Amino acid sequence: MTTTSSPSPTAPPPTSTRRQRRSAFASAWLGWGLDGFETYAIVLVSSFVVADLIGPNSSPVYVATIVAVQLIAWALGGLASGVLIDYFGRRQLLMYSIVLYTVATALSALSPNFAVFLILRIIAGFGMGAEWGPGSALVAETWPNRSRGKGLALLQSAFGFGFLAATGAFFALEQLDGTTWRWMLAVGAVPALLLLFLRSRVHESPLWEQADQRRRDVVARVAAGEDVDAADRELTVFTHRRIFADKLYRSRMLKLLVLSTASLVGWWAVSSWIPQYARTIVAGLGLAPSTVTLILLAYNVGGVLGWLAWGVLADAIGRRWTLWSYYAGALIMTWVLFGLSYSSLGWLIAAVFVNGIFTLGQMGWMATYPGELFPTSVRGSAITIVFNASRFLAAAGALLSGAIIGGLGGITVAALTIGSIYVLGLVFSLIVGPETRGKPLPS
Repeated sequence: MTTTSSPSPTAPPPTSTRRQRRSAFASAWLGWGLDGFETYAIVLVSSFVVADLIGPNSSPVYVATIVAVQLIAWALGGLASGVLIDYFGRRQLLMYSIVLYTVATALSALSPNFAVFLILRIIAGFGMGAEWGPGSALVAETWPNRSRGKGLALLQSAFGFGFLAATGAFFALEQLDGTTWRWMLAVGAVPALLLLFLRSRVHESPLWEQADQRRRDVVARVAAGEDVDAADRELTVFTHRRIFADKLYRSRMLKLLVLSTASLVGWWAVSSWIPQYARTIVAGLGLAPSTVTLILLAYNVGGVLGWLAWGVLADAIGRRWTLWSYYAGALIMTWVLFGLSYSSLGWLIAAVFVNGIFTLGQMGWMATYPGELFPTSVRGSAITIVFNASRFLAAAGALLSGAIIGGLGGITVAALTIGSIYVLGLVFSLIVGPETRGKPLPS
């Protein structure tokens, strides 16, 4: 039996004061920002890592392996965290994930060889993957209904700010040559110590505490041999099994997975190939190679603005139409970016900037919409499945990127072909589920 949403209190419970809400948001925002920093830092320095630990003329497969392994570790850590936050709470996972991330990242900066580096990046990937779920759930469950879209979009924008910070740090450190990658990783580990202190002051989500108490009561009654109704018995079922066994939840989840695949694979096809694509154009225009950093900065600034705009639009016109509009923009701007010729740097930067608004900014829906379609008892599992399952496809794409580019006849054709996956988003964004703008979270 499917449990539908029952209204949660409009006013926050006594334990959910404005100060606690701010503390929860700050700790989640900074953690997600560190994830953004670390993600883009690895993209920027992976070639330096391989040159230093393997050799200057090493196969590009080593670089692809670093990216793919981290994506897989992130996905596994994210999926595991979803189950853990449903059974043990949002706050505890926030604490453990940042400890795991900090230790592994700091040690990876000291790696003596490629094997040790890869092992530590896997561990760090688990910690990074476990960051997003508890933070998103905690913010969603403590934010007012009327502006939840803005709050979660602001949270998601932290990833873009992390990208910007990584771009700035790389610009400052790239002259260090062989040690650039070590300093980049060290810089990413240091702020985590402050974040650990902030998270020690965060309270648990009252919505989760209520759901957990109800689940524990039902489990105790079943263990004592008491009869319980179908709705209560569902609470004793493992979260992932419950999501896919229930007809309504399963239908929503499968449609959300199509959307997340469209978003992530489309973003990967665009963002991971922009640096190489931009280098080719910059060289053709006779500009300095460092100009590429400016182009990457434009993409990430566009992404941050796109995230923020997502929240405003989602609360104004609704989740589904906002999502549809972002898919349409992403599809159009991918064809504009990779399908046109550029005779000036200004037009290229403008195209990259607008593309970032739609391809990177659209990721805001993953923190907002899925959590509004599932009850508190399985919310963590649901949102992390949506956010992480499609990363396995992205990891495979990263690993096979060279073959994809070669097989499809170059970056332009590859990006336009794979970027056309946004068409799926246009279709499924309108049939995925009900409109949830301004409504209480399902309890």
